[in-house]
Amino acid sequence: MEQKKTTIKINDNGSIRVTGDVELLDGSGAPYEIGASFSLCRCGQSGNKPFCDGTHKAIGFESAPRAK
Repeated sequence: MEQKKTTIKINDNGSIRVTGDVELLDGSGAPYEIGASFSLCRCGQSGNKPFCDGTHKAIGFESAPRAK
């Protein structure tokens, strides 16, 4: 079976969405338990770091970078 390409999308004013077969490790190399897709915090205010918990909406986080 062909493996689906992993994608990482920077959402406007929100999280970093990761979809596909990937392993997420902490600073000591221990793996997080993740599913086939997950969102990482970009605003720095999540109560569930490194994962997004939606806090960016409550604090009015704004960032919409574009590839050049």
